[in-house]
Amino acid sequence: MRIILNNTPEEFDQEIITVDELLKLKKFTFKMLVIRINGNLVKKDEYNTALVRDKDDVMVLHLVSGG
Repeated sequence: MRIILNNTPEEFDQEIITVDELLKLKKFTFKMLVIRINGNLVKKDEYNTALVRDKDDVMVLHLVSGG
C-alpha cells in the first residue's frame, strides 16, 4: 500500500491498516494528535476502526499548547 503521510510518500506491506496500527508502525506516541484521512477528521475513539487504504492522504498533527 502506498499513501501520503504528512506530505511524504510512504509504503507499507499491508493493503489496509487502521489508524491505530499506522500510529504504532510510525511510532507516533504523542497523546494529543489530530488525524485527517483525505481531509476528513478522525476522532480518537475511531482510531481502531478508521481505515487507511492505498492512495490515501493522511495528516498526523501534534497539538502543542503553551504560553
